[in-house]
Amino acid sequence: MSLRKYIDQIKPNFEKGGKLHAFQSVFDGFETFLYVPNTTAKSGTHIHDAIDSKRIMSIVVIALMPAMLFGMYNVGYQNYLAAGTLASASFCEVFLYGALAVLPKILVSYIVGLGIEFAWAQWKGEEIQEGFLVSGILIPLIIPVGCPLWMLAIAVAFAVIIGKEIFGGTGMNIFNPALLCRAFLFFAYPTKMSGDTVWVSTDSIFGLGNTLPDGYTAATPLGQVGQGTEVTASLNDMILGFIPGSIGETSVVAIALGAILLLWTGIASWKTMLSVFVGGALMACCFESLGSTPIHWYEHLVLGGFAFGAVFMATDPVTSCRTECGKWIYGLIIGVMAVIIRVMNPGYPEGMMLAILLMNMFAPTIDHFVVERNISKRMKRGGSK
Repeated sequence: MSLRKYIDQIKPNFEKGGKLHAFQSVFDGFETFLYVPNTTAKSGTHIHDAIDSKRIMSIVVIALMPAMLFGMYNVGYQNYLAAGTLASASFCEVFLYGALAVLPKILVSYIVGLGIEFAWAQWKGEEIQEGFLVSGILIPLIIPVGCPLWMLAIAVAFAVIIGKEIFGGTGMNIFNPALLCRAFLFFAYPTKMSGDTVWVSTDSIFGLGNTLPDGYTAATPLGQVGQGTEVTASLNDMILGFIPGSIGETSVVAIALGAILLLWTGIASWKTMLSVFVGGALMACCFESLGSTPIHWYEHLVLGGFAFGAVFMATDPVTSCRTECGKWIYGLIIGVMAVIIRVMNPGYPEGMMLAILLMNMFAPTIDHFVVERNISKRMKRGGSK
């Protein structure tokens, strides 16, 4: 209550006519982050619901927690495993090492992204939008642990400014900002986003972990597939997530926990989510029957960013299809395209990012044709009476 009283006390300074009016957007952003706004619509017909964009963003962030926490542990796990000291390390040591390696990336993502959003809103005199609450945590989870912080900062700035703000901000962007950030990193700094040297943290951090030899390599299972070598990871490790990979994408179990929350709260569309897996499974079965892929069809669904992309990226309500039929089409094509890119392009074994970005571009077109088809069918039914 004391915090609420203090905010109410200083609020007049940030309102029109106050000495700090120039920073009204910044104050409003902090206030609405801490408390639910008490303003309501004054005119027109409106439906009032208990859910708003802030609550939606908060639920998605909570859904990402299992993947993030496991990703932290796996970063430490891979370091200790590579050094051969895993058996003598405690759970706390392994997790703390991974947390110390991952937290700077989360901080850079939020500091740069929110800093730009605050400055942009202040410059335009608008409210600060909540969209980056989710993007800020998604971005660190879809990059390798070896990505330098300065590269991450540049990519976040690109994604926020070019991929979001110039389109009008949250709700107006065509492409998923987190995936746009990853795409920028992949094409601008490919050696830090692919290959065998970026997936395992090789340095000791505050006395934790082990400093691995220069040039240490550890290929992901999908990287081994792309190189035509035998996949060394077991199916159990693929599902649990004890494999090298992007920070938050390795554990299907942790991702599934987030998916349950998103589906239970109605935040994500089960049609989009399911259709991505169906499309990927069908395409992977086709390639397996042709002998074009060295792994089983179901392994495509648990490797790389497939599950993470299906649950947290393809279901983005802003950049995905909104019509019910369109969600099926959108998800199916994403799953199909992801597997096609993986199998037919050995130099780029992970295809989920490109598949989703491609369909982000076509989502409005799919919705348009679905709506037009429904209108046409209704007109025919009306004309026949």
